[in-house]
Amino acid sequence: MRIGRPDPFPEDATERALSDVASAVDLVAQHRPDIVAVLDARLAALLAHFGPELAPRAQKMRTAMLLGLARMGLRHGSWGEDFHAYHNENHALELFDGRMQRLMDRIGPGALEFDDWIALSLFCVCHDLRQRETVDFSNPVGRNEAASIAEAWRILRLAGFDDEDDRALFVALQLMIAGSTFDARPSPPQPLNPAEVVTTSGPLAPRLALLLDESDPGWRADAAAENGVHLAQIASDLDTANVGEPLVWLAESASRLCQEREMRSGRALTHADSAVPCLSFLSGGQEFYFFELHRFCSEQGRVTFEPAKQRNGPVLRELAASLRLRFAEKAPASGLEVLRAFSDEALRLAENAA
Repeated sequence: MRIGRPDPFPEDATERALSDVASAVDLVAQHRPDIVAVLDARLAALLAHFGPELAPRAQKMRTAMLLGLARMGLRHGSWGEDFHAYHNENHALELFDGRMQRLMDRIGPGALEFDDWIALSLFCVCHDLRQRETVDFSNPVGRNEAASIAEAWRILRLAGFDDEDDRALFVALQLMIAGSTFDARPSPPQPLNPAEVVTTSGPLAPRLALLLDESDPGWRADAAAENGVHLAQIASDLDTANVGEPLVWLAESASRLCQEREMRSGRALTHADSAVPCLSFLSGGQEFYFFELHRFCSEQGRVTFEPAKQRNGPVLRELAASLRLRFAEKAPASGLEVLRAFSDEALRLAENAA
């Protein structure tokens, strides 16, 4: 990866269909007019803290956000024909309207610069723009992420940002989206010497600096790159902070991701061949993600979300164990049966803990 040089992924049909601001604004107004109020409330809060003179810059952010949300909704969301249960416009909003608001409430708007909040906001809606690229584990930055970076830069330009004047924002978005690459494979066997341990699983964000040391020596003298790597740690925490959500929300996000995985694997949830994969993902798979793969990468993320993650840990283990026990004697007939049982158990445990 080279800073300021995204891989050349071309436009797709969705990008061509929503190639201008007006078409994106119309689509959002048609399907989710409430989004405009959410954006305007956040911008008003930022301008109240940082000053009204930044309103023109905030307006560019608003335009870019609407473009990104419209394309997510049409490409893989509930407004198009290739619905992804997890990576859709609602995931972007749960980051922007939910977790980012919690972060701002916890650390205060003055903890970051105005442009940092702009960058994080744009990350929320742009990091998962593409989901249909070919998997390639030879590059630490995923191809979905690389394609999303290329499109995100085009969105910035459409919104009125300039490659040179706003270079720091372009670089930050590139590094944040690259850092959101998540490798769910187990790490290879590790050496006995702790100093030699190299963790490759989980989020890429903690390893961004080392990656750039290899691919772009001298990057540390670039203030935009330094800040981009810093923001990438916070962005990664926003993306994976479902571990710090209330249990029912945590289970709901796992269920959505499970449904998407089955869809992408070509297995119908009503068929028997989806039963075992769903049971594995929602029991041992959730334990593996929560306790082995996930890690908070920033101090801001830790102080905001770690306490809730600690509370969720024992209950998540109980949820996984109860799901396995439920099907210990009689295997589930379908993935749909597993999903329903998982939701029922999560609701029961949440009510018991209340």
